[in-house]
Amino acid sequence: MATPAPALFAEADPSFTDLLAARPALTLHAHDGLLLEGVALARIAEAVGSPTWVYSAGTLRRRYRALAAALKGAGLEAEIHYAVKANTNRAVLAVLGAEGAGADIVSEGELRAARQAGISASHIVFSGVGKSERELRLALAEDIHQINAESAEEIAMISALASSLGRTARVAIRVNPDVDAGTHAKITTGKSDNKFGVAFDDALALYAHMASLPGIQPVGIATHIGSQITNGMAAYRAAYARLAELVHGIRARGLPIQRIDCGGGLGIPYRDEPAPSPEALAGAIKATLGGLGLPVMLEPGRWLVGPAGVLLASIVIQKQGASRRFLVTDAAMNDLVRPAMYEAWHGILPVSPRAFAAEATPADVVGPVCESGDTFARGRALPLLKPGELVAFLDAGAYGAVMSSTYNLRPLAAEVMVEGDRFAVVRDRQSYDAMLGAGRLPSWMENAP
Repeated sequence: MATPAPALFAEADPSFTDLLAARPALTLHAHDGLLLEGVALARIAEAVGSPTWVYSAGTLRRRYRALAAALKGAGLEAEIHYAVKANTNRAVLAVLGAEGAGADIVSEGELRAARQAGISASHIVFSGVGKSERELRLALAEDIHQINAESAEEIAMISALASSLGRTARVAIRVNPDVDAGTHAKITTGKSDNKFGVAFDDALALYAHMASLPGIQPVGIATHIGSQITNGMAAYRAAYARLAELVHGIRARGLPIQRIDCGGGLGIPYRDEPAPSPEALAGAIKATLGGLGLPVMLEPGRWLVGPAGVLLASIVIQKQGASRRFLVTDAAMNDLVRPAMYEAWHGILPVSPRAFAAEATPADVVGPVCESGDTFARGRALPLLKPGELVAFLDAGAYGAVMSSTYNLRPLAAEVMVEGDRFAVVRDRQSYDAMLGAGRLPSWMENAP
């Protein structure tokens, strides 16, 4: 019999106090309840409503600086390119860009968002398995730092486009090292049967071929083996060892190589699982690639922004079923899809100090969407909560708002940023007029009775 997903168990869940202690941006005020930095979440809900995403600028800065310090401490010459797909909010991008982060983008929209937020084109890397001709034309026109090509066909396309535009594209080959990162099957990217990258055995010949093509300047090799890697450094070391082997092969052929893109994937502890530190990742890079004399690049996303955000929601109703207690929130799977899609676990804290200290009993936390999959947690220890009381879903800064939808015609939630004791709306709540206004009737139906 298959073991149920860990998200369905609550026996060993960390306590409210443990969850709070592990998240330094969150504190509990005796009167105001849960605070993010110096702002009461209840105050935000009163002003903005719910559900609302709330991001901590201080946490973004603190985590970026910790990663940069770890790389510097290991003696690595390294660039950090934030993986924009994790959170595309303009304010988030601007905070990280001001710290010195470049951008790792996977679409035209992300390229435009990074530029809008003030990130220089010279600090942008374009990854992704399906870049369109339109997207590549824009990347070439912007003269971005690097394109990570994922196939011989893409390399041919880049060469033809760059030549026709009179441009030279700086291109790295993304190598699939056939390494299992040991993460969820839907977010692993470095195995041979995944859609990403060039097979390791084909990479050297393709690199040599790329060097002979017009319109392309070969600059390096890249890899990315998956997301939310928490089981140590073994997979990273195996992947990077393969890159080191490839670098030696490239140099043996007298081909140019300027840098190595190490990808991202460093995990965070959503529950109480051990997660590797940036120092451990820096050590793995140093041990495997440090002797090559090449600068490295990293593409972190979740590690930077995940712990910086919460999803603030209100209780709509508490319902007692035949055998289970249900807390129905105004947030749903269309807002935070990770539990439904990945069986992901998110900490859930009551916002009021009274509820934080009250007796907790098992409850299923669900949304109002008409699917049983609209479930955030089963058997989670939570107090009795009345309609209108608030809860905070923790570690929701990554793959939260960016994966939202308007399923069930539910408007996209507002986004707020806090810094110290102040907060501001950084994306308005979608109005019904905006959500419904894009639809129209075909001309032959406009005057139909």
